[in-house]
Amino acid sequence: MNSSNNIIFLFELLLIYSNLDNLKERTISGIIWSFFDSFSSRGIQLVVGIILARILTPNDFGIIGLTAIFISLSKSFTDSGLTSALIRKKVCTDRDYSTVFIFNFVIGVFLYLLLLFSAGSISLYFDEPQLKSILIVIGFGIIIHAFGSIQQTLLEKDMKFKKLAKISFLATLLSGLIAIIMALTGFGIWSLVFLFLGNSGFHTLLLWFSSKWMPSLLFDKLAFKELFGFGRNLLFSSLIASIYNNSFRLIIGKNFSIDQLGFFDRANRFQILISENFGSIINRVSFPSLSKIEDKVRLKNALQLLVKNTMFITFLAMFGLAAVAKPFILVLIGVKWLPSVELLQLLVFAGVLYPIHVININLLKVLGRSDLILKLEFIKKAIAIPMLIVAIYIGINAMIISMIILSFLELFINGYWTSKFINYSVKEQLMDILPSFLLASVMGVLVYSIGFYVYSNNLLTLITQVFVGVLFVVGYGEFFKLDTYFNLKNIIVKKLKRNE
Repeated sequence: MNSSNNIIFLFELLLIYSNLDNLKERTISGIIWSFFDSFSSRGIQLVVGIILARILTPNDFGIIGLTAIFISLSKSFTDSGLTSALIRKKVCTDRDYSTVFIFNFVIGVFLYLLLLFSAGSISLYFDEPQLKSILIVIGFGIIIHAFGSIQQTLLEKDMKFKKLAKISFLATLLSGLIAIIMALTGFGIWSLVFLFLGNSGFHTLLLWFSSKWMPSLLFDKLAFKELFGFGRNLLFSSLIASIYNNSFRLIIGKNFSIDQLGFFDRANRFQILISENFGSIINRVSFPSLSKIEDKVRLKNALQLLVKNTMFITFLAMFGLAAVAKPFILVLIGVKWLPSVELLQLLVFAGVLYPIHVININLLKVLGRSDLILKLEFIKKAIAIPMLIVAIYIGINAMIISMIILSFLELFINGYWTSKFINYSVKEQLMDILPSFLLASVMGVLVYSIGFYVYSNNLLTLITQVFVGVLFVVGYGEFFKLDTYFNLKNIIVKKLKRNE
């Protein structure tokens, strides 16, 4: 609730600058429902993941982590590029939507067939006999996902986030419950296969039931050329990013062990629950909203508010997670996952700046500079790959440290163009987030230290650490009159008064 109210405050101010009352109302509603969608669905995934982690083994999660490499690469074709071009385009025709639908579906079928014929070789490469059959089954989710991509895009473009939230929540709940039942009745790793496939299937089915749009067999070459002109750069940049991000799973699975991949994957899922959630909320709602604001002064004000308020929440949540990592892991998924603790603590610092990267890149999308997004992706990966190659010979921790270094470099690389286009420099961004960083850092050290004094019971340690952390943030915010803290406090007070 705190996070939602803080972001609502931000967009109330953002859209005051734009003087678009209808857009303001729709954006605030979109923020609320996007927040609910993201965190309710991820919350269910978290609970389901905790239950499955107690039943299944790190090896099971490691094998599924290997399949995620190929599924993620395939989804890059339908999650970005042409669909983003549709959202950005002011007026879209049925030919536009049908053209992208046909393209996505054909690409989905092609990629599934490619995976189908490659499954045996992939299984041999990783020396995992189960991997072949799992890839063949789970890969069908690529086609399912492509089949619902335009329905998803239509709802996002129209900012119907309430409907999207309900669809996502129900699909996650149904697939999660069935996966748990399967795990309890002895299906083992196949319960994880269904968790992904079932979620994708239910989600697509509900999207089709909720949408009045039906595709026609119209592929317009001119429409494709227009949309592909903008979308191809986003498509290729997303593909490059996906290859790089999943290369860690590939390297760990091949050079270390499947168990270690399972520890890494579980730790990474905990940190992206926060970092990518905030990033996806900002991306999903701010892109269609900011695309309607043409004045660069207003864009700067909007992004400045986004950076300050988003990073306030992100720093506190991420540093807090690093501080309570050990009791958090032990209480939630048990002692067999203890090796995930150190990985989680490092991964927090690799992901903490993710939301601000999304904000900077979103500006380039709003300005129509997808060409720069692609160029920046090449530059960042040209820096990252040598670091990754060196880290492979040292160990998993060194790999994560290379991710941390790259994340900080990305801030300067992305921020350069934000400075150039709307005069919002990296120095200004750093100064805007510095108070939140200092607060979160001191809070993290304090909360981590509490763990050395309350250690008789992991649950008691976790509760005490969380309580002390919240108490410290409130005290710090009140004493130092922190703007972002008071923004949040004022919204909560107003909300409570309205409910009286």
